[in-house]
Amino acid sequence: MNKLSKKINNLSESATLAMSRLSRELKQQGKDVISLSLGEPDFNTPDFIKNSAVQAINDNFSHYTPVPGILELRKSICKKFYRDNNLEFNENQIVVSTGAKQSIANVCLSLLDKGDEVILLAPYWVSYFEIVKLCGAKPIVVESKIENNFKSSVKEIEKKISNKTKLLIFSSPCNPSGSVYSKKELVLMADMLKKYDNLFVISDEIYEHINFTNEHYSFGLIDSMKDRTITVNGVSKGFAMTGWRVGYIGAPEFIASACNKIQGQITSATCSIAQKATQAAVLSKPEDSTNYMKIEFKKRRDLIVNQLSQIEGIKCNVPDGAFYVFPDISYFFDKKDENNSVIKNSNDLSMYLLNDAHVATVAGAAFGTNECIRISYATSTKNIIEATQRIKKSLEKLR
Repeated sequence: MNKLSKKINNLSESATLAMSRLSRELKQQGKDVISLSLGEPDFNTPDFIKNSAVQAINDNFSHYTPVPGILELRKSICKKFYRDNNLEFNENQIVVSTGAKQSIANVCLSLLDKGDEVILLAPYWVSYFEIVKLCGAKPIVVESKIENNFKSSVKEIEKKISNKTKLLIFSSPCNPSGSVYSKKELVLMADMLKKYDNLFVISDEIYEHINFTNEHYSFGLIDSMKDRTITVNGVSKGFAMTGWRVGYIGAPEFIASACNKIQGQITSATCSIAQKATQAAVLSKPEDSTNYMKIEFKKRRDLIVNQLSQIEGIKCNVPDGAFYVFPDISYFFDKKDENNSVIKNSNDLSMYLLNDAHVATVAGAAFGTNECIRISYATSTKNIIEATQRIKKSLEKLR
């Protein structure tokens, strides 16, 4: 007898974490698996950040902190928002959480009721869809194509808006496509959305510092949407601090207050030591402290795009940010492997590559775009070359 709630039975496992688990299992069996599935920088956290954490430990900074984060950190985040994004917040508009994932969940729990609709611009990060479902709301997907660099048009977005639409969520730079919305594109989106007074926007900017266009524009900077935009950010990607688990929002004060209330009943504040480390991170200038990561990611992007473009059947654009490529692999649908099994969708192809090439990727279906797979290049150039050679060899076996 299944005694679990309908809510949890309706919740899917994170596709990225599931593939990570499967690749670990193969490694434990002695297989030489190259994992290109997780969204995690392969750099170490910079020393100046680690040193601030060590200092906090030596200072015995190990007690509970205020639920939304220590005041000094929230003030530092306000400075970061103004310095990097020209966004003006006060400390009461900032809530620090256990990762940007919790930040997004807090906002959704604060705004959504059963029956509300949430627009997701596909490809979207896997957890958006499931968090919306968990809140009792309905995800409404706006599709896009590789030919348009995976950017949704204003016209297509507006077609999906109804009197039940409460929220729109998107990321720029985007996980999984690496697409970056320009100022012009965001202004056009805002001009359309300003007509819908009850619609809020979550602008997920966690990959802000891994942007190869050198133009990051925050949606919350647009006057007409400033009071209806929640800007999500954190330190996991830009500062190689995934395991520190710190994300944060800048939001209208009534939303920040609601997130504070929810967080106070679920996790309370995030780790005190991690907060001190985050303060050091956000006060630093990325061009001085972590730009070497972006430079290396750009080299790897160029390498992997070149490698994949040489494989017959793969269609690959050039992403403008993050550390993923999102190639269209639909050419291989309906083909058969050596066991006569049919590749029907991106899930089948991703599993085929794991088992045959021993390369872990993530099926695009989890991101709302079944024609593609997500490949992370947050790994060494040696691994990129070896992995793409394996992928090519395995795909050539399909008939």
